[in-house]
Amino acid sequence: MDINSILQVSAYAGKIMLESGAEAYRVEETMNRICKSFGIEVADSYATPTVIVASVSHEGEIKSLVVRISNRSVDLQKIHKVNDLARNIVKDKYNVKELKNKLNEIEKEKRYSNKVTITFSAIGAFGFVFLFGGSIKDAIAAFFIGIVVKYFSIKGENMGLNSFFISSICAGILAFLAIISIKVGLAFDIDKVIIGSIMLLVPGLAITNAIRDTVAGDLVSGLARGAEAFLTAIAVAIGTGVVLSFWIGTFGGI
Repeated sequence: MDINSILQVSAYAGKIMLESGAEAYRVEETMNRICKSFGIEVADSYATPTVIVASVSHEGEIKSLVVRISNRSVDLQKIHKVNDLARNIVKDKYNVKELKNKLNEIEKEKRYSNKVTITFSAIGAFGFVFLFGGSIKDAIAAFFIGIVVKYFSIKGENMGLNSFFISSICAGILAFLAIISIKVGLAFDIDKVIIGSIMLLVPGLAITNAIRDTVAGDLVSGLARGAEAFLTAIAVAIGTGVVLSFWIGTFGGI
């Protein structure tokens, strides 16, 4: 039994899940399940949004590994596939090398194309306007704003910009376009346009995972995700507030 290889492949699975937005307890459970499926006597893991610490003990031999997590996104399909793979190791009789190859395939899977992502983001902004009581004209304005905001968000991620600055810049663009839509008569209620469009920047998964991790007893992970969500909310508020304040201060109103 190659303990090092088992530890590394379990940490690899945990890394994919964390980078895809999985909760800490789910990552730890999956890693421990992989180790024990290959016959490891004792397996322990500790996951936070930025680091994984894993340790195994077998027949008196102890090995440990630390993995740094630097990129985080949202890909529930990858989380599902890694979790499902870990549950079927014994059933499908995977060896360590086969499991690593499967994980590598999952990691390299392409998400939806940028066109699809941008289109459905715009549809989401369109729908949220009605949820908050906006008119059809407000929704149409939010639809086009959603296209622009998601485009710049994707470009920022591709350039490697910090998520705080991406959220702030996108929020500023959003507020500016909302003002323009009111000025040209495309929309009636700037509040509804901004609220509908800004939902694209709300850190919903981070908030949900922060609550779930905290309830599950992973206090460090829960607080870290909560802080991440809080900073994103601040970034959105700063971006929107600066543009609105500048416009009101310069032009005297909207």
